[in-house]
Amino acid sequence: MNNLETDAATNLVLITGPSGAGRTTAIHAFEDLGYEVIDNLPLSLVPRLIDGPSLGRPIALGLDVRNRDFSASALIELIDQLTRDPSTALQVVYLDCSNSELIRRFNQTRRRHPLAMQETPTEGITREIDLLAPIRARADHLIDTSDMSPHDLKAEIAQVFGQDTAAQMAVSVQSFSYKRGLPRGLDVVLDCRFLNNPHWQAGLRDLDGRDGAVAAYVCADPLFATFFEKVQDLTLLLLPAYRKEGKAHLSIGFGCTGGQHRSVVLVEKLAKVLADVGWPVSKRHRELERKASALPIATKERSL
Repeated sequence: MNNLETDAATNLVLITGPSGAGRTTAIHAFEDLGYEVIDNLPLSLVPRLIDGPSLGRPIALGLDVRNRDFSASALIELIDQLTRDPSTALQVVYLDCSNSELIRRFNQTRRRHPLAMQETPTEGITREIDLLAPIRARADHLIDTSDMSPHDLKAEIAQVFGQDTAAQMAVSVQSFSYKRGLPRGLDVVLDCRFLNNPHWQAGLRDLDGRDGAVAAYVCADPLFATFFEKVQDLTLLLLPAYRKEGKAHLSIGFGCTGGQHRSVVLVEKLAKVLADVGWPVSKRHRELERKASALPIATKERSL
């Protein structure tokens, strides 16, 4: 079981990793899942929290170098202590990220690195990754956020730690561009580049697959109806089987050249079919989200 569900134990997740790797986003994701979330609790107070009255729900603690009494040795000692404690069911999540991406994020936000307040973020990033190396080796879940958006990270947390209610297995349907590579975590990938491409129609090029004219053009392809019927039948066949096996989440991806037209049409149509028959379904359009995030709106979340 990915989610923590030991009746006699306090279910505890420790979330750590280098600054800028997405800890705040992960904390919010756990909060959305119903965890009691505490950020930057001094390490010395964690045992008291566990020994105190039950909070009645699992706990997620955010820990990093900004904690008042943080050190790698102290955190490893805490992990060992909690692992030996039969009253605690512990999992350690380490959010990893490449040096180059961490540098890009710090430069983008113009934040000072907590380990290099008077230096460039590069020095702080190098120190922190070296400091955290022993903790990274002890992690139960290693999540590389280098190529993840905040939405991607939240989806990853939900997939791994969401409550295992098989009867409510969730489905996500995503569109993407093959030029940018496959999204992480897809269970099923379908290539729809064989369909007529609206990009070559001047009146449709600047629209996307949510537009009725684009959808009509794609659906008019002689192969579309047969392809979609078979995809629909296969999906409806597989979902009950996956649910029976206890799978909590299934991700289906449609890819095309630009991720704006054909794949978007198919995501919209399949998501509607699944919703109409009662499956909890969400949809994502990766390239459209990237396009929207590039707009000069100050309130948009630009980094993890």
